[in-house]
Amino acid sequence: MEDYHVANFVQVQGKELGLFAIYDGHLGDQVPSYLQKNLFSNILKEGAFWDDPAASISKAYLNTDQAILSHSSDLGRGGSTAVTAILINGQMLWTANVGDSRAVLSRKGQAVQLTTDHEPNTERGIIENKGGFVSNIPGDVPRVNGQLAVARAFGDKSLKSHLRSDPDVHSTDVDVDIDFLILASDGLWKVMANQEAVDIARKVKDPLKAAKQLTAEALKRESKDDISCVVVRFR
Repeated sequence: MEDYHVANFVQVQGKELGLFAIYDGHLGDQVPSYLQKNLFSNILKEGAFWDDPAASISKAYLNTDQAILSHSSDLGRGGSTAVTAILINGQMLWTANVGDSRAVLSRKGQAVQLTTDHEPNTERGIIENKGGFVSNIPGDVPRVNGQLAVARAFGDKSLKSHLRSDPDVHSTDVDVDIDFLILASDGLWKVMANQEAVDIARKVKDPLKAAKQLTAEALKRESKDDISCVVVRFR
């Protein structure tokens, strides 16, 4: 199990922040563990966070990746995806991701995907321009240099010249139509469509129980990957 998560509320400069994340590690758990401890604090340390959250989140993702690469002797050769969500005063939601961990919103019961899955095939041109390649061998999944099944990640020092670590960042105004947010690693999304996940979570009022129900359903559908899930319900 190489997934790590964050789900907590903090008070910063008189504002309430909800901090939620899933980090899906590969080749060891040192990188996702590092992200769990450091990524949010790095984002909030950015001086421009309150004025320009999008730029601050992007900058902190890149700076955190540089820190991981410079500590690779301690953190190993592995890497991690990330999906993060920052809720400001219950009114504005900032989501960001690298890799294939996903954020899905329920708006009046309809699934809305907030993140982009960074798959090697969709970023093949960028990877090849950097001197890398995308191959389905070994196995049947497209991989960067035949090794990694995502086109963006933290860490992965040996592949970094062909990988990106800049996130896609998205903002959402939280209005009365928004029911809840699901963050999950690809162990869930490989076996479940976004709308199916929303339909399952909608039936369970308690968000912790909803998250457990989603992971149990993914297991029942024989997901063979690490499965982690956070559900954030809006009142």
